[in-house]
Amino acid sequence: MSTSAPTSACPACSAAPAAGAVAGKDGAPNGGEQLLLSLPAIHCAACIAGVERSLSAMPGVRRARVNLTLKRATVDADPGVAAGTLAEELTRQGWEAHELDAATLAGTQVDRTGRDLLMRLGVAGFAMMNVMLLSVAVWSGAADATRDLFHWISATIAIPVIAFSAQPFFRNAWGALKAARLNMDVPISLAILLAAGMSVYETAQSGAHAYFDAALSLTFFLLAGRFLDYRTRSAARSAAQELSALEVPRALRVSGAAEAMVPVAELAVGDVVRVLPGARVPVDGVIETGETEIDRSLLTGESLPVGAAPGAEVNAGEVNLTGALTVRVTAAGEDSTLHRLADLVAVAETTRNRYTSLADRAARIYAPAVHLLALFAFLGWMWISGGDVRLALNIAVATLIITCPCALGLAVPAVTTAASGRLFKRGLLIKSATALERLAEVDTVVFDKTGTLTTGTPEVENLGDFARRDLEVAAALAEGSAHPLAQALAAAAKDGGVKPASVSELREVPGHGVQATWQGQLVRLGRASWVGAEAAEQTATYLQIGGRVLTFRFTDSLRDGAAEAVSALQAQGYDVRLLSGDAPAAVVELAARAGIGTWEAGVLPQDKAARIEALMAEGRRVLMVGDGLNDTAALAAAHASISPASALEATRVVSDIVLLGGSLAPLGDTLATARRATRRIKENFGIAAAYNAVAIPVALMGFATPLAAALAMSGSSICVSLNAMRLR
Repeated sequence: MSTSAPTSACPACSAAPAAGAVAGKDGAPNGGEQLLLSLPAIHCAACIAGVERSLSAMPGVRRARVNLTLKRATVDADPGVAAGTLAEELTRQGWEAHELDAATLAGTQVDRTGRDLLMRLGVAGFAMMNVMLLSVAVWSGAADATRDLFHWISATIAIPVIAFSAQPFFRNAWGALKAARLNMDVPISLAILLAAGMSVYETAQSGAHAYFDAALSLTFFLLAGRFLDYRTRSAARSAAQELSALEVPRALRVSGAAEAMVPVAELAVGDVVRVLPGARVPVDGVIETGETEIDRSLLTGESLPVGAAPGAEVNAGEVNLTGALTVRVTAAGEDSTLHRLADLVAVAETTRNRYTSLADRAARIYAPAVHLLALFAFLGWMWISGGDVRLALNIAVATLIITCPCALGLAVPAVTTAASGRLFKRGLLIKSATALERLAEVDTVVFDKTGTLTTGTPEVENLGDFARRDLEVAAALAEGSAHPLAQALAAAAKDGGVKPASVSELREVPGHGVQATWQGQLVRLGRASWVGAEAAEQTATYLQIGGRVLTFRFTDSLRDGAAEAVSALQAQGYDVRLLSGDAPAAVVELAARAGIGTWEAGVLPQDKAARIEALMAEGRRVLMVGDGLNDTAALAAAHASISPASALEATRVVSDIVLLGGSLAPLGDTLATARRATRRIKENFGIAAAYNAVAIPVALMGFATPLAAALAMSGSSICVSLNAMRLR
C-alpha cells in the first residue's frame, strides 16, 4: 500500500512512543467532541510533532495528541467539526490519515488485564517475603505458644492474599470444572487451596509445621508465569473490528437540489451520494456523473489509480482522487465490500484461534495425571498408616505441590519472552502467544507486493534523459496534480534542483491528467491516450509539449532487505511465492528483481484468502507477509503472519508479528529463531518431566514435606527459566 507521509529517516526515530492516551467516544472537555484518526504512515517522534502541529493549526481543533504505538491521533474539537475533513486536510499536508469510528473501537484501549495480573503478582510477592521472615523464627526453634502465634500471624497475612492473588487460577479452574473438563488451573488451584487449608488445620491443632509460605510461593511463581505469558500478547483487539471502524460513518446524500450529511446506516439501495475529491467512497455503487481517478490500493493492492467515468463501479473504502462524483448506491453498511472483507477476517481469526499450543496439549495429559497421583498417594498412605488422615493428607498435598505444573506454566512464556527480546532487538514485535510455535511449523512464505516487498512509492527512472526546459514544464504540471505519479515526478524534479516553469490556466482534468498554457501553447501531463501517445508496458506518465510527447518511466523500488530476505528464506528451504493485486507487468518485473519464481497478479482480496486456504488444504503451513487492507483476510487465514509497521492499523492487529524497521532482512533470522524457540520449549517440557520423574517418587514415599515440595517446584521453575535465557 502506498503511503503519502514523509518516509525520510530522522534522528527522532529512536525516541520512545508518545504517551498520549487514546480515548473512546467520550465528549471532549467543555462540550466539544473527541475524534479518532488512523495514521498508518507515521514512524517517529518527528512525525508525532508534525501531525500534532498540523492538526492544532486547523480551525475548530482545540487539542491533538498522537499515539505512535497505536498509530492514531485523538483530537478534541469544537462541535460540528468532522473527522473526515480533518483526515482529508492532514492527507493533503503529507500525512496519510483515515477517519476511525470511535464507537466501534470502544473498550479496546485499556490494558486492564495486564495491570490486574501485575498487581496480584506484587501483592503475592510482598506477602510471601513477610511470611518467610516469620517462618525463620519457627525454623530457628520457636515452639509451643510462640510457634502458634507466628503461624496465626502467617495465616492472617496468607489467607486474604491467596484469596485475592490466586483469583485468576480459581476462576479458570471453576470455569473448566463447570464445563466438565480439566485444565492446568485445576491442579494449580487444588494445590494452593490444599496447602493453605492444611496449614490452617495444622495451626489450629498446634502442629509443628504450617505451609503458608509454600502456598504463597506457589501463587507467586505461577502468577509470574501468567504475567510473562500475557506480556507476549498485544491488547486483545479484533482485526475485524478495526476494519469495521475504517468504514466511513457518514455520507453526503443528494435529494434533488438538496444535500445532507447522514449516517451510512440510513442509506438505502438507489440513494445517490456525492463523493468529493480526496474522500473515501462510503458505499458500493455506480458512478452517475463525474470523472475521476480511483485509488484502490487499500482494497486490491493496485499501486496506481484507475480512471473512472459514469457507469463505472466503485466500492466502499476506495479513495476518490481528482473529481467530484455522484454515486448511486448498490450496497451500503453491512452489505458493502469493506464490511464483507471484515466478515472474511472474522471467520479467519476464529479458525486460527483454534490452534492448540504445545502447553495446552501437554495440559490435556498432565492435569488428570496429577490428580490421579495425589489421590493414589492419599489412599495408599491411608492404607499404609492404618487410617492416619493427617499423614496421608500431608503426603497427598506434597505430591500435588511437587507435581504442580509451575515449570510447565513457565516453559512457554519464559521462552517466548526471551525470543521476543531477541527479535525486538532485530526490529520485530511478537503479538501472539502462539506465534513462535506456528512460525516454526511454516514451510511456505507468501509475500504481497506493493508496500511489502516494495516501498509503495514510485520513483522516476529516466529523469536525466530530458532537457532542462522540458523538466521545468513537467515539474510545473506535476505540482498541480494529486496523482501519485505526478507527485513522484514533482518530488524528483525538486530533488534535482529543477525550478517549475511559469504556466497559466493550470487545471486537473479528472481521469486524464493535468494541463496548462505555457508560452502560448497547451501542455499536458497524464495518460497516454489523452496526450496522443502509445502506452508503454512499463508504468509511465506522458508529457505533451506542442507536437512532442515525452515519456517518464517509473519503477517501484524494492524495500530495503527484500532480496536478501527472499534469498535467506529460499536457502533455508522455504517455498517463496508472490501474490499481488497489481497488473501482471509490474508483478513479473518485481518478482524477477526480488528473485521469486512463483507469482500471481491481479488477485482480489477474497481470492488471496482463498489461495492461502487452498495451500493450507494441501497440508502446507503458510506464512503471509503483507501490509494492505487487501491482505488482511489472507493474513488472518494464514498459519502465521507478519506485517510492516507502516501497514494500516487493521492489518497490524491481525498479524502475529509487526516488523518495526524498514528492512525485510531480519525475516530469515525470525524463522530460524522461531525454530530454536520451539526446541527450547520442548527442552523445558523435558526438564519438567525429568524433575517429576525424580521428585514424584520422593513425594510418594513421604520424604518431602509440602514446604520441601514448594522449594523443589521453585527449583524446577528456575531451571526452565535459565534454559529459556539461552535464546538471548
